[in-house]
Amino acid sequence: MGNARVARDYYGTLGVEQDAGPDQIKRAYRRLARELHPDVNPDPAAQERFREVSTAYEVLSDPEKRRIVDLGGDPMGNGAAAGGPGDQFGFGVSDIMDAFFGGQAGGRGRGPRSRVQPGADALIRMPLTLNECATGVTKDLTVDTAVLCTECTGAGSAPGSAPSVCDICAGRGEVQSVQRSFLGQVVTSRPCPNCRGFGEIITDPCRQCGGDGRVRSRRSVGVRIPAGVADGMRVRLAGQGEVGPGGGPAGDLYVEVEEEPHELFTRDGADLHCTVQLPMTAAALGTTLPLPTLDGVEELHVEPGTQAGSVQTLRGKGMPRLRSTGRVDGHGDLMVHVDVAVPTNLTKEQSDLLRQLAAMRGEEQPDLVGGNRNGHGIFSRLRDSFGR
Repeated sequence: MGNARVARDYYGTLGVEQDAGPDQIKRAYRRLARELHPDVNPDPAAQERFREVSTAYEVLSDPEKRRIVDLGGDPMGNGAAAGGPGDQFGFGVSDIMDAFFGGQAGGRGRGPRSRVQPGADALIRMPLTLNECATGVTKDLTVDTAVLCTECTGAGSAPGSAPSVCDICAGRGEVQSVQRSFLGQVVTSRPCPNCRGFGEIITDPCRQCGGDGRVRSRRSVGVRIPAGVADGMRVRLAGQGEVGPGGGPAGDLYVEVEEEPHELFTRDGADLHCTVQLPMTAAALGTTLPLPTLDGVEELHVEPGTQAGSVQTLRGKGMPRLRSTGRVDGHGDLMVHVDVAVPTNLTKEQSDLLRQLAAMRGEEQPDLVGGNRNGHGIFSRLRDSFGR
């Protein structure tokens, strides 16, 4: 038996080289423990393998024990290393589980879990018109969330009754199992299957919530949407979300804005854009026309000779600028894009008049845009060359 213990390959058990560093050893142990731990793999063979892996990690994570292994010895040759009952490996299960979970072993000192848990957040979308986004609006929303049970006020037990201490774990919320082998004994802890880790049993559940401490209910919630919001923005209503299990504190309710398309304006941040189509004569002669804005009707003055594609800017006639504090800081602009409509289906009289106008302006044969350095277009240059 002594030779068998000396020949034990701790490095091979963890699947690391003899020159592996502490971090490599810890990573190897965690990877194997996730596969073999009794809480996730109840196979007896896996449990035996887990004990071997745990022993190998104990040895190789201890510099003194690892030195003995490197010299050809076996620090675990004495089955009763320093410790006491439940600590036959020379360090407790707490050290093993600390390497795996980064905390205390197997829930040692953890105690039962609380039935009271925080609730989840909720999200509801609210369609708004462009005008509502510009002015802000206060609305009542109908939401369907979990609310506190009025019958038991979150306790989960029927009125007049109280939970009883779990007779399996004695209120600790966890049970321990001890497994012995020639390597020693391993103590593992897991949530009590009888009380699910709560340490107590609701023997007489509330008829209204079934012991959950909350019920689903449809209710009305008022929300104020500030001026200047845009599509996709969210307004947070603290504590208006889902009530948690056991009557735990409610999460938040988020109201997300869905901005509906506008028939006239398109939006670019705080600026608005629209297109005005002018007859050719109005663009040439100039005109004044009424233009709807978010603040009412404004007069748009079109200068004579306005070209297609030109843009007129109405300062401060766009959307409110919403600051991060929810306050309005000025307004954007309204960009009016001018489109000139060329007349079609002209009568003979109208065609004659346009020809007369073209002759008067010398525009019977138009020039291509561009020209040379003296401002003459292509057709002008061709006429000049043939006229020489």
